[in-house]
Amino acid sequence: MAERQHRVGGAVAAGIAVCLGAAGCSGGAAAEDSRGSDAVQVLHRAPGTLVDAGSSKATTSMEMATGGTRVTIRGQGVYDYRRQLGRLWVRLPQDPTGTAEHRPITELLAPGALFMKNRGAGVPADKWVRVDTAGLADGNLVTGGATDPFAAAGLLRGTRTATYLGKTRLAGVPVRHYRGTTELPAAVVKGFARRSVPFDAYLDEQGRVRKVRHEFSFVNGRQKGTVVVYSTTLLYDFGTPVDVRLPASKDIYAGKIAE
Repeated sequence: MAERQHRVGGAVAAGIAVCLGAAGCSGGAAAEDSRGSDAVQVLHRAPGTLVDAGSSKATTSMEMATGGTRVTIRGQGVYDYRRQLGRLWVRLPQDPTGTAEHRPITELLAPGALFMKNRGAGVPADKWVRVDTAGLADGNLVTGGATDPFAAAGLLRGTRTATYLGKTRLAGVPVRHYRGTTELPAAVVKGFARRSVPFDAYLDEQGRVRKVRHEFSFVNGRQKGTVVVYSTTLLYDFGTPVDVRLPASKDIYAGKIAE
């Protein structure tokens, strides 16, 4: 089982490797965030505000440059922060020839597990593939082609340095822009080239994360070098209904995954 999950995660990561600020004016109460220590504390508290919000819609993008071409994998869906359950439809880019259109992969996000449908690689269309995310070297921050929205926000708890850059607007919503670095959890750091991760985060007036962009550096085993992946998560429509049902055992594929 562990070997099959490794193949699944490795295949998606390999697919990614192959396929693949605005600063405003500050003033008033916002001026308090200009001090680094205050900005760090604000960001540490940000993930908890999502639990209070309950749920939201989310869009994700993961981009990297390979062979002189920048390629982006996009996702869209919903997330329940209290239950830590989400659903994303992830669209892979076209083949390098531009002749093949991939069906969107449906991903169900759950504590400790990632379920994928329309995975390909010999998996029947009506079956799900289950991946134990605890066994992934990157904790599924990169492997699935989309960063779990709650995990993306949760990385802010590891913020070590941060600067408040001022107010701006995001999709018409007033937000505060922060830039800093966070430290990856020890459990996933082995999958990356460096533990320190630069980020830009945008919080609304309630302290909820509206946008976060991370710059991950991970080791590309095939090319024996370092690959930089930019992961961006947008959160909006807080309180939207979320109905995520995990697949039954009989619907999970137990056969061999093609390399």
